[in-house]
Amino acid sequence: MITRSGQYGITKGSYAAEYLELTPEGQIIFDSSQSPRKILQTKFNLAIERFSPFKKLYDEYVGKRLAAPEVMRDFLKDSGEQISDFKECIDLFIVNFKDLELLRTIGGAETLISIEQALEELPSKYVERTAQPVVVQKIDSESTEDTAESVASIWDSICFYITPIDEEGSEQRKHSDLFLSSLVEPAVSELNLRVVRADQIGQQGLITAQIIEHVKRSRLVIVDLSFLNPNVFYEMALRHACKLPIVHIIRKANQIPFDVSQSRCIIIDNTDIYSFVPKIQTYQAEIATQARKAIEDSEHRGNPITVFFPDFWSGDK
Repeated sequence: MITRSGQYGITKGSYAAEYLELTPEGQIIFDSSQSPRKILQTKFNLAIERFSPFKKLYDEYVGKRLAAPEVMRDFLKDSGEQISDFKECIDLFIVNFKDLELLRTIGGAETLISIEQALEELPSKYVERTAQPVVVQKIDSESTEDTAESVASIWDSICFYITPIDEEGSEQRKHSDLFLSSLVEPAVSELNLRVVRADQIGQQGLITAQIIEHVKRSRLVIVDLSFLNPNVFYEMALRHACKLPIVHIIRKANQIPFDVSQSRCIIIDNTDIYSFVPKIQTYQAEIATQARKAIEDSEHRGNPITVFFPDFWSGDK
């Protein structure tokens, strides 16, 4: 997260610095006395305008339906962009546009609206007050302890999907099957990860032990908090305590529980097919982006334990 904030021009200082200082643009973003229009324009400049591939995609597709990732990839190649990972680039572009609320469902399809239209919809007035310079202190976090031996290659290729399953034919099982095949598997396929769900492992009498082993040893865990299932929360807490990469998702019908509300959680609207289907590609991109960030973030794991109680593992009472 610290590295990303520097790349986007929000903060000054590297991840090794004791303090991080907001840039002038970063101060505008976090200064509530600024007009909503100025804040959005600054966010757009940092997240889209300053990156050549994003700017080209915006200029090409603004006012149009969101193109398929393959189409956007071919456009960037034809435009001469030299990018090592086109899929990651396109996923970030989609996520940034959604975060800016410039990706909207119009006529049943996701459409990129112009920054000018979004600015016009916002109030131009603001309450005047003195903006104070903001300095963000870096949160110390213990790096993840290495296991006694290097993790076997099979675990490095596994994404464990924690989800409510229930009986065959139940609403929870249908929900889990849908999210697995439509969102989770496509999202992590480009990361060379194989998705495993609890009902796909183990033998009778050993399932609990093997679930815990998957929670501890898998390279990535994606947890679906939908239906507020207690087993899911138990396994999520174990993963949090391990300080290992995790991505949270939840259906829109459920409210994010307070204890995990500070963690980034991807909200998926599957109220009906008209809400869900047009946004499948966007949800896939969000999950893929968060998965990459979680795997790359080797020291600062974004979960409540590491954020609010970094000394949890020190043994101090």
